Amino acid sequence: MSRPTSKDVAHEAGVSQSTVSLVLGGKWTGRVSPATARSVHEAAERLGYRPNQAARNLRLGTTRTVLLMVPTLTAPFFGPVYTGAVRVAARHGFGVVAYVWPDDAGPADSPFAAPREAIDGILASSMAVDALAEFRGTPAVMLDSDPSGTVPTVGFGVADGMRAIVAHLAGLGHHRIGHVAAAVDQWTFRARAHALATEVGALPGGALSRTTSAIEVTSAKAAATRLLTRPDPPTALVCDDDLIAAGAYKAARTLGLDVPSDVSVTGFDDVLLATALEPELTTVALPAEEMGAQGMQTLLELLDGRRPPRRVLPGVLKVRGSTAPSPPPRRAARR
Repeated sequence: MSRPTSKDVAHEAGVSQSTVSLVLGGKWTGRVSPATARSVHEAAERLGYRPNQAARNLRLGTTRTVLLMVPTLTAPFFGPVYTGAVRVAARHGFGVVAYVWPDDAGPADSPFAAPREAIDGILASSMAVDALAEFRGTPAVMLDSDPSGTVPTVGFGVADGMRAIVAHLAGLGHHRIGHVAAAVDQWTFRARAHALATEVGALPGGALSRTTSAIEVTSAKAAATRLLTRPDPPTALVCDDDLIAAGAYKAARTLGLDVPSDVSVTGFDDVLLATALEPELTTVALPAEEMGAQGMQTLLELLDGRRPPRRVLPGVLKVRGSTAPSPPPRRAARR
């Protein structure tokens, strides 16, 4: 059987093709009665009619496709970002294509031979705006990125999250804090480091030691070990990521230290791993799916010719079993 057309729908519903176009294009309000719109939808459903999206896009000069750029697909954070973006995009007839561009790879190349003809806009998560140099002229929104530029952003209150962690640890009597920092040159991690250093520096007797780690367990274990074997080791480890915190757990246990009796550990992001650890991890929950959704909404506003405001989503401190009152002074742990 041949594919049903809008002409078939019009005949089935007893209306004109232009009425079918208005109704199925979502532009019928105030121009077509609700009863007529209902009849068109019912006729389309009976016939199994689906609009020819490619032809519609060609006619309108749009692809209804958005490129979501992320630095990796292995980190559990980015899956919910994609889910949130797709949820909003689908409601507006857009598709979302995920594209990986590593942190240190420089300006991104397009996965398409003719990017301006293939996509309508870009969502770029956790990367520098310079990475979009090859896409100049394409509407873009930056997620969890430096908000100081001219490109619209949707981000997290990461500095407030770090302040909440320090306040929590200080309330437990911790003053010697170790920072296991992500060895990634991204705005979000620089903002976390600055807030942490400022807050610890304001504590009476506050002392901050710092080392860096890749966002993976083996590297994080080695980094945490360096801090815990110092002559005057920290009583709490603040980790830039929940996966880094998992490495800190392994370091503590290898050194014969208990989490949290001997050393408290905190993370950031609140991915599923946080509650899989034992004890469960105290961390800052970042609404990654909501960031994807808000990012897509911001991009839609930009495509509509509006000037969307900067959006900031708050993080929430989740206090769990990995933090406890500061232990008495101890010597550095032995390797």
